[in-house]
Amino acid sequence: MTSDITGEPPTGAIIVGVDASASSRAAVAWAARDAELRGLPLRLVHVQPPLVMSSYPVPDFPAGYARAEDERAKQAIEQAYKLAVGASSPDRASQISTEVHAGPIAPMLVDMSKSATMVVVGCLGESAVTRAVLGSVSSGLVHHAHCPVAVIHGEVEPSPQAPVLVGVDGSPASERATAIAFDEASRRGVDLVALHAWTDMGKLEFPKINWAPIEWRNIKVEEEEVLAERLSGWQTRYPDVTVHRVVVADRPAPRMLEHADSAQLVVVGSHGRGASRMLLGSVGSAIVNSAQIPVIVARRS
Repeated sequence: MTSDITGEPPTGAIIVGVDASASSRAAVAWAARDAELRGLPLRLVHVQPPLVMSSYPVPDFPAGYARAEDERAKQAIEQAYKLAVGASSPDRASQISTEVHAGPIAPMLVDMSKSATMVVVGCLGESAVTRAVLGSVSSGLVHHAHCPVAVIHGEVEPSPQAPVLVGVDGSPASERATAIAFDEASRRGVDLVALHAWTDMGKLEFPKINWAPIEWRNIKVEEEEVLAERLSGWQTRYPDVTVHRVVVADRPAPRMLEHADSAQLVVVGSHGRGASRMLLGSVGSAIVNSAQIPVIVARRS
């Protein structure tokens, strides 16, 4: 029996939010491969948002508008199904299902996340005009979902041999991110890069050796020991995963993005040290918005 990131049997399928955007197509393909690696069913879900009517009189919607929207939804979900089947092994077709619902997109997907193992979405929806910020659906999910959320950026196709990258800061959310990262690296048969940034003040540069009251080399040794301790239990559980530990005296987001250039997947906590549980931490927000490879936010209800 396969297990989820906590070691317990998986509780639900992997859900993909489907629309006609390029990032949605990338999300479907990524989710199909990930679901197969986990041995889980894949649910392709398209949600048609309600028509928004203003409070003052407006012309009626053109005849056939609803039929056109229904046809559009049908085409989007059929294309997603074909893409998911094509990205999977031949015997996986029976594990892929399609659904079309009507309602507010983000709230419906958030509700579905209560019974899902993971929700996968593209970084931008059909109406997005820039990738500088997340689309409203992906943003709503990374802030409110009840399970991990994978946000897929379609700009770059990372190498399947590239490592998985995880940020480790000692918070409970970071521990969940570490669990996911080890599991993903093990299933993919790749290395894991665990990055620990021990300061939020920016890069520390001492002008000369022993200039600071506490030498950097002593701090570095201590922080390396802290990181090794936080990873030891997971390394015992996943002996097949080679771990590369990286300790930096810098803000975590810039260094995570730097290492993401040579990774295939980034895993971050939903909030960091001192952040509200309801908010995506500044590090997670920066990475989800700026990374060009898939990012998993380790949300939990």
